[in-house]
Amino acid sequence: MLVRNFFTVGVATLASRLFGFVRDVLSAAMLGTGPVADAFIVAFRLPNLFRRLFAEGAFNSAFVPLFAKKVEVDGLEEARRFADDVLAGLFLTLVVVSALAMIFMPALVFVMAPGFVDGSDKFADAVLFSRICFPYLLCMSLIALIGGVLNSVGRFAAAAWAPVILNLTLSCSLLLAGFLGFAGTREAGLILSWGVFVAGFLQLAALVLAVNRASMPMRLTRPKWTPDVARMVRLGVPGVVAGGVTQINLIVGTMIASTTTAAVSWLFYADRLYQLPLGLVGVAIGVVLLPELTRKLQSSAFDAGHTQNRALELAMILTLPAAVALALVPAEIVGGLFERGAFTDSDTRAVAHALAAFAVGLPAFVLIKVFSPGYFAREDTKTPMRLAILSVVVNIALSLALFPFIGHVGIALATTIASWINAGQLWWGLKRRGHFEWDQLLTRRMRAALIASVVMGAALLGMAWGLPSLFASGTSSSLRLLAVMALTLMGMAVYGAVLLSLGGMDWALLKGSFKRNPGTKPSGPMGGSD
Repeated sequence: MLVRNFFTVGVATLASRLFGFVRDVLSAAMLGTGPVADAFIVAFRLPNLFRRLFAEGAFNSAFVPLFAKKVEVDGLEEARRFADDVLAGLFLTLVVVSALAMIFMPALVFVMAPGFVDGSDKFADAVLFSRICFPYLLCMSLIALIGGVLNSVGRFAAAAWAPVILNLTLSCSLLLAGFLGFAGTREAGLILSWGVFVAGFLQLAALVLAVNRASMPMRLTRPKWTPDVARMVRLGVPGVVAGGVTQINLIVGTMIASTTTAAVSWLFYADRLYQLPLGLVGVAIGVVLLPELTRKLQSSAFDAGHTQNRALELAMILTLPAAVALALVPAEIVGGLFERGAFTDSDTRAVAHALAAFAVGLPAFVLIKVFSPGYFAREDTKTPMRLAILSVVVNIALSLALFPFIGHVGIALATTIASWINAGQLWWGLKRRGHFEWDQLLTRRMRAALIASVVMGAALLGMAWGLPSLFASGTSSSLRLLAVMALTLMGMAVYGAVLLSLGGMDWALLKGSFKRNPGTKPSGPMGGSD
């Protein structure tokens, strides 16, 4: 069940990331890494920061466990009533926050990017773009709530596919900007900002339709301060920090990088590349694992530890090869994907250095997503919050210490080190409490995954060094893109062959996980995933 639900979310996330890649390629060509690109990136990150903190962070840590517990213990009707109460309070809060943000947007942008206040138009553009994009927060926060309801009753597909709408809308916006001849201009940033605005409401409409189809309609009622809502707020406030630690670290990096021209854009494009495996594996595992662990703990099941071992195993088997590839051949990947139009060879080198630093931390970013549900499912959000605060402090200190010497790469490296510290402490906390123990199967498969990743890395370096002309800056962009695709397919083939030969994956079990046993209980009140 865990594997099938993971792949439901994973396939949708992969589709979203692929469309997101198309969006990023168009963005690199239309905006490049200049002041307009920097302004839009800050504008887009502002509502995303609030979304990750107050919507995804709070709901993943507090709402999902409480809602899933109500489904298991009190029944569907009580759970639905709880969801309606949360919706009422959330909507009122979002309206107030959005109104205040619109008024004080210059101050918010100053906090996000203090380096933009240099007398240029970049600060003014960032404020304008941010005001246009900010209603996206309201839509995405409501989507997080609806998605939490759907995930808790075993319906994972709708929320997982929603981001595709965003990427398609933004891609169309960029194509429109190009068609109108606005490449590299302020007008392109305006069109893209309005694309974010429209995409938010389109995604919300899609999720409302999905929750109605699942016979779980949600009603907007008068806000009420009930004991259940009060408990969710108590759990959710620490979850704001704990669930958004990676995003907080990225925002810290953006603030420091804003003092250097193009550094914000370089970090953004590096972030977009390592977010592909992080979203595909880490986010998908986190989304599926939390309600699964909550159900097992509430039903006194004895396989909660087994479930977390298998989640960690699957996450690392899929993450390690991606981390090795991004760390060893970053320039080949960045150049083949982005180097065209306003994106130059010097941009490729700058982004590649940051990507390599981020790649070293990719397993840690995923481990945080795997270990955090072990606390959240037990309604403990304070411990992850304390550890997240320490991670942010380490990140700030290291970023400030490294930035004067190695620039934007120091920010990426600081984020990586802070994430490894956070992941290690989350693991140690679970182990000390007796909530997580490595089993022999996990140890054996991790050993196989490490060996397979090393062999794959050697093969990737051999191809990159043996055929340098395919990846050179003067080579046509289409040929370089084909070379990156060939490099990727070759790496996947080598890794898969070695992993299979070492017994790193039970393919029979994997295949069987997609078959429903008619004699088993469905994963939720509405049956399996849609």
